[in-house]
Amino acid sequence: MTTITDTLLSVGEQIRQLRIAADLSQADLASRANVGVATVRRLEAGHDVALGTLAAIVRVLGRIEWFDELDPIGAGPSPMELLRQQEGLAARPRRVSRARGRR
Repeated sequence: MTTITDTLLSVGEQIRQLRIAADLSQADLASRANVGVATVRRLEAGHDVALGTLAAIVRVLGRIEWFDELDPIGAGPSPMELLRQQEGLAARPRRVSRARGRR
């Protein structure tokens, strides 16, 4: 079983490899993501960072789609939509937030 420490180390290594492939220094990445250089160092070393920080860094590295894999429902109907369908009720229109609609 993979531990949290193992996962953090793996994410840190992937971030480091992406940064190097993008020909960015830690300082360049930190500047573009609006975080401190120490934060980039900590992340690459496998230490815990805030989710917002990780998202900012991943966005700069062009891998924001990583977070799409966390969507448990995906493009299909939500549990409430399935229930409405089973009960023969009309589906309610889905609201799309501005953030999701900008892809």
